[in-house]
Amino acid sequence: MSLEGDPPSGVLPDGGLLKRSLVIAGHRTSVSLEAAFWEALRQLAAARGVSVQALVGRIDAARGEQNLSSAIRVFVLKAVWPGERAWPVAVADDAEAKML
Repeated sequence: MSLEGDPPSGVLPDGGLLKRSLVIAGHRTSVSLEAAFWEALRQLAAARGVSVQALVGRIDAARGEQNLSSAIRVFVLKAVWPGERAWPVAVADDAEAKML
């Protein structure tokens, strides 16, 4: 997920909210996150071998009643916080659930 004007890969961008459109479970939705969260989410998706859209779909399926933007931010923080792990999210190609 790269848009013109995005910073080079691996660079934590400055900036405010960026709104991006995604299709999740067959429904088009918009998600607003700070540029740094979009970059972190992109890196986490790449490390897991999935697209940002696929990873957001998995976060969406596991979030319960939590706001999607908030669920994404919490997922990113848990993925990078020492001693924390993101919640189990099933990987479509694997028979067992993995920590994403």
